[in-house]
Amino acid sequence: MIFDRLKKFDIVFDSPEIDSPPVFSSGDVVSGKVVLETSAESKLESLKLHAEGFAKVHWTESRSAGSSTAYTQNYSDEVEYLNQREVLLQADNGELTTLPAGRHEYPFSFQLPEETLVTSFEGKHGSIRYWVKVKLHRPWCTVKKIKKEFTVIEPIDINTPSLLAPQAGTKEKMARAWYRNFGQVSITAKIDRKGYTPGEVIPVFAEFDNSTSRSVVPKAYITQTQTFIARGTMKQKRSVVATLTGDVVGAQRRETWHGRAIKIPPVGPSILQCRIIKVEYMLRVCVDVPGTSKLCLDLPLVMGTIPLHPFGSRTSSVSSHYSLNMEWLRMAIPEQPEPPPEYSSIVTEEEAIQNSPATRQEEDLSGVLERPFMAYVQEFRFRPPPVYSEVDPNPQPFNMRPRCMTC
Repeated sequence: MIFDRLKKFDIVFDSPEIDSPPVFSSGDVVSGKVVLETSAESKLESLKLHAEGFAKVHWTESRSAGSSTAYTQNYSDEVEYLNQREVLLQADNGELTTLPAGRHEYPFSFQLPEETLVTSFEGKHGSIRYWVKVKLHRPWCTVKKIKKEFTVIEPIDINTPSLLAPQAGTKEKMARAWYRNFGQVSITAKIDRKGYTPGEVIPVFAEFDNSTSRSVVPKAYITQTQTFIARGTMKQKRSVVATLTGDVVGAQRRETWHGRAIKIPPVGPSILQCRIIKVEYMLRVCVDVPGTSKLCLDLPLVMGTIPLHPFGSRTSSVSSHYSLNMEWLRMAIPEQPEPPPEYSSIVTEEEAIQNSPATRQEEDLSGVLERPFMAYVQEFRFRPPPVYSEVDPNPQPFNMRPRCMTC
């Protein structure tokens, strides 16, 4: 049987790093080879390659049509980004091709579309995937198929004016509980810029003015919102990916943060150009007032892929901007980090009312990411300053006469 003769059927991408998967962006050339290894002479009809890329969303919601009637509503949509075909092996006259026993390699190469693609993504209600599928047609046998995915990362350069602009805001409210006023509390917060990359530290400058009769607790969070859109309906999943807790601010006191640091964990880049899937980030600065609702101030963030002041051309291949050794997974994290809270614990009372099912579509506010994102982040460190010394490393010769500063 020919099934026994086929010992190996695989797709191997060309990659500069043997142990790392290749990463591409729009306009790049994807190349590799299809490997066939047979134990005996075999006859083939054709070997065909199909490259595809899709963004897909799908979820279901239960609907009630009465006291005893219920039905399930399905929501789904997709966007095609890649569809290319290539014939690797096929005789022109339609005859069979005879392969001797041994290893056979068939190279392939195709270019990704020049228009901007969308970064690979895996979420609870949708995904953005790219893959290569190869079909082996043989006489009197079922078609043998093999499929292998590859990663697309669309560069987001944070060295642009819009992402380097500072973000700031002020918010205040009257703290009330059971028709009793405790006083006013206000937040003023600022960050240096809008664009950051995973692994960076965001210095948070904030002032918390507590004019209430109770102590309050200032906190800051980095939140991620995944939005899935289908048939005019929106489904969201929100998560807290990092948190920072400040010192208690007593009644009638004021607290100032002079650049309190909150570190960005290894998360995926922002996705803003897809019609049906979006990934957005926010820095939320809050004041927790016991016995009443929270006061929160939101500052938008964009997670980029090209760090501040990168080296090299912005138009070069994406593989030159990323470290493919997966070192970003081992970024320095505190030995005992404070676990992020559930997203529902940081929403204000007003937001909870606005996001209720009566006014908006049902949202999943769990605080745990479903799957890790596929992101390649370049390590970026500044060169340390030279060692300070009291001795001049370049002293003047003793025979040199000092110059008069007035001559």
